[in-house]
Amino acid sequence: MAVFTELSQTNSKKRKMEFLSKVPEVTAFFWIIKVLCTTVGETAADFLNINLNFGLTGTSVVTGVFLVFALVVQFKAKKYIPSIYWVTVALVSIFGTLVTDNMTDKLGIPLEVSTIVFSLLLSLTFLAWYLKEKTLSVHSIFTNQREGFYWLTILFTFALGTASGDLMAEGLGLGYLVTGEIILSLIIIFSILWKLGLNSILAFWLIYIMTRPLGASIGDFLTQTPEHGGLELGATLTSLIFVVGIIFIVTYLSITKRDVIKNQNGNNLEIEKKEKGGLWQTIVVVSFLIVMGLSGYYTQQSTLQSEVAPSTGSVPGTNIVSSLGDLSVFKIITQDTLDKLNAGGQSGATTRIDDLEYEWDNAQSRLKSKDKIGWTLVDGKIDIVLRELRSTNPNIDHEKTALKTLLLALN
Repeated sequence: MAVFTELSQTNSKKRKMEFLSKVPEVTAFFWIIKVLCTTVGETAADFLNINLNFGLTGTSVVTGVFLVFALVVQFKAKKYIPSIYWVTVALVSIFGTLVTDNMTDKLGIPLEVSTIVFSLLLSLTFLAWYLKEKTLSVHSIFTNQREGFYWLTILFTFALGTASGDLMAEGLGLGYLVTGEIILSLIIIFSILWKLGLNSILAFWLIYIMTRPLGASIGDFLTQTPEHGGLELGATLTSLIFVVGIIFIVTYLSITKRDVIKNQNGNNLEIEKKEKGGLWQTIVVVSFLIVMGLSGYYTQQSTLQSEVAPSTGSVPGTNIVSSLGDLSVFKIITQDTLDKLNAGGQSGATTRIDDLEYEWDNAQSRLKSKDKIGWTLVDGKIDIVLRELRSTNPNIDHEKTALKTLLLALN
């Protein structure tokens, strides 16, 4: 009888553990860490890709391996553990960013297509999740199946946020500062609407997606030079500062348990009941965002097209006609960087190359509308130059070769 009682108590404890939530309560701490992780996703990917010269493929492989390991540990955990959960979020952030970057840079897939593809994948994930579980609530993540849907959704939100944010900032030429201002305004609007009665699940996932381009804008502001409107902290220092911030907050939460969902077994059902509904709100809000997004896209595209000269421009100093128009500003910066290297000025060359990145990014939307293939060719050469010049262990011969190759591509 004693053995039977002990076995019953053990099974009861196991069932109780199985019903513990695997995600944190959505508090101010949640959104602060989420934005920090999002910014790290942007700057850490750049650091691994450019500074450590891993390249997109190498960075993707390394991050993917760490992500798989983190997910295994997260799924094996029986309850929400802040350190495990947020490490996984940070890795998903980096990997989601790289998925979009690989599609754009390696496969040449337009950001418009990436945005549509990830929107559809996210929608299908939500649909499958709801049909299977009858809820999309983040307060109900206490089974492996629901957690699987949850992390797949998180991955697609980061990929979609990257694609849509890059489309606005680079593809449409708005820049990261303006894009960040637009996204922040939308987040504030949806937060207010949530307070006024907007379905909480709808509001949560919309804001979750939007924090990705917001984090990218913050990262861009911190890493850009003062001449380009930034603080010039660089990808390395920015990543370090934000990682330290994440560690500090996660340590605080691990000690205080401030973000652990209280009375989980009793409250989850009540919360899920309150969160039900919202179908018509979702249809209205998503339709509104699609209409506004398409209107803004075609308006900005029309503006860009009107700025494109009807004829191609000649490259100064040659009789070659460039399909991208006048590329003299990029040739001047590239040659200037090469001259600094030849004179032994490594630090000056590294600083000067920031101007090339800034000018090229600003001109992206205008140049791609003239000749997408030509732009892609030059863009690939610029990526190699950036990796060589910003490497933690620069090789001067490799740097010079990359710069000379870029000069040829600009011609």
